[in-house]
Amino acid sequence: MAQTYSGDIAKDILSGIAITIFIFTVSIYLPILGFFCAFFIPLPILFYRSKLGRNRGGIIPVVVVIAMLAISGRLSVDVVFFIELLILGFVLSELIELNLTIEKTILLASGTVLGTGVAGLVIYSGISNTGIHNLVSDYVAKNLELTMALYESMGMSPENIHMLSVSLKKIQYALVRIIPALVIATTLFISWANLLMARPILIGKKLFYPDFGFLNLWRPPEQLVWGVIASGGMLLLPSAAVKMLGLNGLIVSMTIYFFGGIAIVAYFFDKKKFPRILRTFLYTLIALQQFVLLFVIGIGFFDTWLNFRKIGIKKTE
Repeated sequence: MAQTYSGDIAKDILSGIAITIFIFTVSIYLPILGFFCAFFIPLPILFYRSKLGRNRGGIIPVVVVIAMLAISGRLSVDVVFFIELLILGFVLSELIELNLTIEKTILLASGTVLGTGVAGLVIYSGISNTGIHNLVSDYVAKNLELTMALYESMGMSPENIHMLSVSLKKIQYALVRIIPALVIATTLFISWANLLMARPILIGKKLFYPDFGFLNLWRPPEQLVWGVIASGGMLLLPSAAVKMLGLNGLIVSMTIYFFGGIAIVAYFFDKKKFPRILRTFLYTLIALQQFVLLFVIGIGFFDTWLNFRKIGIKKTE
């Protein structure tokens, strides 16, 4: 019996390693699909950490890091990014066991990952003997060049290619200065997405998952609107540095309002009993269409005043 139990544990550890390495491999070798696949890397780490416990579950990310370095051939910014995704999955599982609110779970997980990410970037900067600003700038420039090559291979018209090439330096300048907001927003989104995806998996395997309540009733704190107003006001000032600071604030705020907007969308999907196929199509549309995405963010923002779900309002005859 003990041998069977040990065999099951070893099988789970090997499965967790294999699944995570497979997702990592797809992420680095498939240009477009790989970008989205990378978001799923924390999920197997979260699941097997919850199933196997801290010590046994911790074996998986350690082995995967070694495999990542072997596949990549060296430590790079991309590898640091993937390591942070492994940490995120592990930390999310740790926080799930603490049975905190969903706000604290996501904020603590994101804060931990961002803190270790900055530390990892500083260490990598020291190893490569390159300043952090130059490191980030070179990384952005490299990825812009890869994007241009991808557009060319997809058959984009020469006129559009030329227009993008001319604007490449300006795009790089802007991206480098909003990197902090993009990193924070991405971390919040990946934490939120993996926490939601883990729910049916953990409950289906009879593992603990906190009762976060009805998430389709969640709404951002009302005080956040003042942050949006302040960030918007910064964009009107003449200083370029202040404008970039305001733009960073808006990006992070809009990410939080997206969570509020998607909760409203889910609420009305449930209320109107939309079929699963239609919901999947509409969620995909939100993910792929920028205007629809902005509409969802707007719903989350204006819900502060309009209260679309009539939360806290009692119906009277």
